[in-house]
Amino acid sequence: MRALPIILVTVLTAALATPVSAAVRDDTRYVDPLIGSAGGGNTYPGAVRPFGMISWSPTSTRGDQTNTGAANGYAYDATRVRGFSLTHVNGAGCHPGAAGDVPIMPHVGEITTSPTADTKDQVYASDFAHADEIAEPGRYRVGLKSGAKADLSVTTRAGIGEFTYPASDTGSLLFRTSNSLNGSEDAEITIDPASGTVSGSVLTGAFCGRRANGGVNNQKTYYRLYFTASFDRPITAYGTWVNSELRPGTTTATGGEGYLTGSARAGRGSGGYVSFADTKVTTRIGISYTSAEAAKRNLAAEIPKRATVADVAKDARQAWAKQLRAVEIDGGTADERTIFYTALYHAFLQPNVASDVDGTYLGSDRQVRRLAPGQKAQYGNFSGWDQYRAHTQLLAFLEPRVASDYAQSLLNLAWQNGGVWDRWVHVNGPTHVMTGDPSAPAIAGMYAMGAKDFNVRAAYDSLLRQATVPHPDGLSDKGCPGQCEGQRPNLAEYLRLGYAPQDTCHCWGGAAETLEDSVADQALADLARRLGRPSEELRKRAGWWRNTFNPATGYQQARKADGTWVTPFNPASDQGFAQGSSATYTWMVPHDVAGLAEAMGGKDTAATRLDAFFHRVDGSWATGGDALRYDPTNEPGIHTPWIYNELGRPHQTQETVRAMARLVYRTGPSGLPGNDDLGTMSAWYVFAALGLYPRTPSGAELHLSSPMFPKARIAQRNITIFAPGAPDIYVQGARWNGREVDQPWLPESFVQRGGVLRVDLSGER
Repeated sequence: MRALPIILVTVLTAALATPVSAAVRDDTRYVDPLIGSAGGGNTYPGAVRPFGMISWSPTSTRGDQTNTGAANGYAYDATRVRGFSLTHVNGAGCHPGAAGDVPIMPHVGEITTSPTADTKDQVYASDFAHADEIAEPGRYRVGLKSGAKADLSVTTRAGIGEFTYPASDTGSLLFRTSNSLNGSEDAEITIDPASGTVSGSVLTGAFCGRRANGGVNNQKTYYRLYFTASFDRPITAYGTWVNSELRPGTTTATGGEGYLTGSARAGRGSGGYVSFADTKVTTRIGISYTSAEAAKRNLAAEIPKRATVADVAKDARQAWAKQLRAVEIDGGTADERTIFYTALYHAFLQPNVASDVDGTYLGSDRQVRRLAPGQKAQYGNFSGWDQYRAHTQLLAFLEPRVASDYAQSLLNLAWQNGGVWDRWVHVNGPTHVMTGDPSAPAIAGMYAMGAKDFNVRAAYDSLLRQATVPHPDGLSDKGCPGQCEGQRPNLAEYLRLGYAPQDTCHCWGGAAETLEDSVADQALADLARRLGRPSEELRKRAGWWRNTFNPATGYQQARKADGTWVTPFNPASDQGFAQGSSATYTWMVPHDVAGLAEAMGGKDTAATRLDAFFHRVDGSWATGGDALRYDPTNEPGIHTPWIYNELGRPHQTQETVRAMARLVYRTGPSGLPGNDDLGTMSAWYVFAALGLYPRTPSGAELHLSSPMFPKARIAQRNITIFAPGAPDIYVQGARWNGREVDQPWLPESFVQRGGVLRVDLSGER
């Protein structure tokens, strides 16, 4: 039996009674949850535990109840809130993204009209100032201009909130049950004044449901979130609303908002309110994706009735302190440590626990399931196209037990989805977002990095079938281009031609699909070898990236089924690609850089091209906004700084990695270069700061660059990294366990065996 992960604590009382020694390291003071809450990072600042199911965080508004300030409900520059929602997804790239379920709003004053009729958020919302806001690991506090205050903390599946009101006015809590970020199909609420409880649920989903490129395909339901709330003060008044009708004194209401926006959704929905005579009310709330009774059990198991916000917040902080000890760094400035530990914090926000304390969870078939034998938690939320490039490897490197359960979770969801491994899973729901077959490199990479406690042979067999047996959905254009239904679109044609044809692929972009599938096939080949089932056919298919590389232009280029190239061609264009240009995607061959360099005319030619990719004409570093150059804000090219290692120019990897880390990662709300994409951008920074990065998505060899801190310890792997000379940039030499490292990457045995890595740094080459 494996030790229980930190997140699966089911009894808080004992934890509250156990003091933490002053000698125990606590780096939570360096975490700033507001980093990434502006500038497109799309993070959220609210209360959450590592890998938590519940994340209690504000939903802001710019004056439209059917929209919000940012993808995850909070934008730093939108200083008006309409509630504090119970679920979030970190860093999603579409607006709104997902979740934001059951906003709960402390309101000062009488409830005289339906809150749903307040479509411009003029009455039942409140301004706030950042000076009155405190965000820290496991706790969120804010004072509103209305005079109300909210103090929130959480366990894994439950939350506790203390709400205070001015003594001169009525204080109420609004439960906006239907007002999820993307809307809802249905919602329900029941108020029981005698027991002092409010319970209900919302039937929703619709991840990226308003996305312009095919978003209508995702205006659909795939989960119901249940909640139960109790109060430490008697309810003195109550009521519900449905659409524009306020119904004082009633105890039940139902009704959803739909999944559209603007007038089609405005003024629709349901909810309820409870009022109190006291100026301070403490609320305990539990959630579940399986049933109302499970929500009650989750609450009872995780938050004692006599617990206070301070109690739960103290325990949450200790949980984060323990989680952040996965990497202990020494040295650096306070700002550098803040950037690092906040990135580590964001990397540990997901995957998210989706199972109850008793092991039940909602499957992708919307049936209630139980954990697989040996599995300790079912996880949801998988942004595959993003995460396989950095996050899943870092998770397996630092938390192999969690990564193993994550891999098993994805296998479970695929089994329940007719054998299809969807490329973007929200909670339990397949959404089809993005392109390629990212589950293959994610599973192979996690296994290579040491996450091996899952049914890997079944996972391989299932992924292999997906890659070799055409599925009827592969001929559908439903949801295209951004949410194409087929996981391996038009696989039969892909296998016949050796590339995804732009005109008949039924995919987002033929060249991008070919590159993604080449990476996926390499991953399956790597996993097959580890399982003693080597496949020459898969290795051959991993080389099909050559079939969309046009020697005449020197770039990856979309190609038609008749073999001709799609013209006119412009390397700055995204024709044939997904969220990126040909100039970026041309480098997306991490498993065969030698072959790519040869196709370009040799290593020197490739290095010269890479120089131009990273630098503007004036010699300054490219940091985004130019389709011909490096874009650190999006995933297809984030591995490219390490390509110099493969070209025999490791000093340029060292320069480039350090430059990007310095220029686009900062403190403050705009401190992330782009959407965090479920911790992917944060994971990139953690790897970069350690001076490491996966050589391929499906292996455990690690590129070596220059560590940013003089010492780092990775306890799970028994690895200590010494970097005398840090923060200097240039590697003068490296030794692992006393032996010289004679190439700019470390073997897989480094991850497996651990030990001491010494990297000597200098300010000169």
